[in-house]
Amino acid sequence: MATGAIRGGKTAQTVGAWRTAIARTLRRIGAAIVLLLLAAGLALWWAARWTPDRALYPTQGVTIDAGNGDVHWGSIKAAGADFAYIMATDGSVAVDPKFARNITSAREAGVQAGAIHRYSLCQLATDQAANFIRHVPRRADTLPAVVWLDYDDRCPDRPTRALLLSELATFLAQIEAHMGKQSVIAPGPAFESDYKVTQGIARTTWLRRDFFEPDYGAHPWAMWQANDYVRLSGAEGTVGWNALRPQGEMR
Repeated sequence: MATGAIRGGKTAQTVGAWRTAIARTLRRIGAAIVLLLLAAGLALWWAARWTPDRALYPTQGVTIDAGNGDVHWGSIKAAGADFAYIMATDGSVAVDPKFARNITSAREAGVQAGAIHRYSLCQLATDQAANFIRHVPRRADTLPAVVWLDYDDRCPDRPTRALLLSELATFLAQIEAHMGKQSVIAPGPAFESDYKVTQGIARTTWLRRDFFEPDYGAHPWAMWQANDYVRLSGAEGTVGWNALRPQGEMR
């Protein structure tokens, strides 16, 4: 009887110690999860507010599209945007439904603005140029047009580099004749790696890399999309935040 009681007591102690250890481990795991969530929240808070140092890059601006809703351009200017690039056309038929309103409102707020065309590998350059020309009016105070070059899940085509450069040259010639000034090309990292557009097309470049200066072009960038996660009063969702290289030619 005594031996059984001792054994039973030891078993109860073992079970109690095991439960205590599990509870301690669970508390530590819970604390670690809370710390991770706090760190993630802090990182998101920081990313939504970070912009490049104004001492290094005095001229900075935003990228805006229809996803940003009804933009209040006075608030965008108050947030420090010296200029804005606004999504205008996409391929041969698509038009950003907020483009006309955005570019007019930006000008009225005193924010110099320019138009972006998202280039499609699946459609003819002449058709895309016609779409751009139809919807983007020529004005002396408009910033140079930007040709956004990136892959799109809607378009599986991957033309040869020679064909892409030829079509892109045709597109640029037509929209530049319309706008009266040279355009800016904005290839994404993967697109530039595959097609080396900055080696084949002699234009000012706008490159993209969050938080760190991009280094993937054939020559130094004139504009850098430095943060695609910025949140501003006056726009829904996130906006792209851009820095102009000092002495950069964007007029």
